[in-house]
Amino acid sequence: MRFTLSPITEPDAQAISLWRYRGPYSIYNGYVAALNPRFRYHAVHYERGELVGYFCFGEDARVPAGTGLYANGPLDVGFGMRPDLVGRGLGQEFVEAGLEFAFEVYSPESFRMTVAAFNRRAVRVYEDLGFIVLAEFGRRVSNGEREWILLAKRF
Repeated sequence: MRFTLSPITEPDAQAISLWRYRGPYSIYNGYVAALNPRFRYHAVHYERGELVGYFCFGEDARVPAGTGLYANGPLDVGFGMRPDLVGRGLGQEFVEAGLEFAFEVYSPESFRMTVAAFNRRAVRVYEDLGFIVLAEFGRRVSNGEREWILLAKRF
């Protein structure tokens, strides 16, 4: 596996907070990975130790607008990939690495992810990995779609 996950460090979190995405993905700019021990954040490093992303699990991966949709059961998974790596065909392997890690550490019965509705390339990656759309929620955006999509994968 080319990607490894480890508990996030302060230097990792600081680096992530400086990442800048373009266009609609700019909603993720300035994100600071929490270092509170109760949060479950992990840095993702490439085979040579290069920081390439992060994963978060549980409540940390949920979107506040989804209150009421997050019933107990599935493990919520969230992540971010370094902006210069997005769109380069690494998504499926990156997500698989995080899911394998989460399965080994948390032993969930299923996974759940929330994604911005405009991020169709991410939705395709998740669907290719066996996730199905459960709901669309949040405010309606300019094209009439809901703001968020909730997906899940059962084993």
